[in-house]
Amino acid sequence: MILRRSPRVLAPAAVDPAALDRVLAQDPVSSVFVAAHVQRIRAHGGKRPPVYGVCDAAGRLVGACWVGTNVVPVRLDERGVELVADELARGGPRFASLFGPAEPVLGLWERLRGSWPDPFDVRPVQPLLVMDRDPEPELLTGPGAGVRWAAVDDFSRVLPAAAAMFTEEVGYSPLTTGAEGYRRRIRSLLEERRTAVLTAEDGTVVFKADIGSLHAGVCQIQGVWVHPEHRGRGLAVPCMAAAVALARTQAPVVSLYVNSFNAPALATYRHVGFRRHGDFATVLL
Repeated sequence: MILRRSPRVLAPAAVDPAALDRVLAQDPVSSVFVAAHVQRIRAHGGKRPPVYGVCDAAGRLVGACWVGTNVVPVRLDERGVELVADELARGGPRFASLFGPAEPVLGLWERLRGSWPDPFDVRPVQPLLVMDRDPEPELLTGPGAGVRWAAVDDFSRVLPAAAAMFTEEVGYSPLTTGAEGYRRRIRSLLEERRTAVLTAEDGTVVFKADIGSLHAGVCQIQGVWVHPEHRGRGLAVPCMAAAVALARTQAPVVSLYVNSFNAPALATYRHVGFRRHGDFATVLL
């Protein structure tokens, strides 16, 4: 006989690791950020990952939500959103953002926005795109042939490019607050061969893309950027195609998400060969 009770939230220490892995595996593309962070914490022998679990009436784990610097829901239904929102409300607005699958992100924000400060920005539709094959060979010629993994020695050139991309995307420089942590993050990506670049003859980075998350055969690209002085020269498609080809040497499935209002980027990704997998949303706090 199964003892039934109301759906409930589990604190991170009470979430069964195997059950969490099963929830994350149901959609490895949309959950790669959380899965990669969970794996990293486990690999370093740390405490339980900061993930709330949501159990159904039969006690089965059916949803989860990463609650670190950012809040990232995984497979939360309407009741799960309510339960997690209640937990978040108790802790107060101490997070940098909410992002992930659009429906639970916007559901959480709908329940929290009355008690939290106004957000810096809300991006309700961000197509989540995926690609599980190499780009067409003709896309890998020309400028794309020069795209390579950046090395640690490239740090002084990659850092300003990364900071410029971040500033364009969110509206402020990552080097104004939390600069040291941002520098460590950029260096870590270089050490792990997760930043693809194209450089000019003088060493200036003219294109860059990062593998932000990597887990179980899926990676998520972020930080795609073309230097303003090199835009409009036909670099985006071949360079992005080359970045995908490099990324697929580390994971066969490549994903990314992009603002719905960014028509040039959407056109580039379609040309490279990405298809829509779903929708993300982001609330910047």
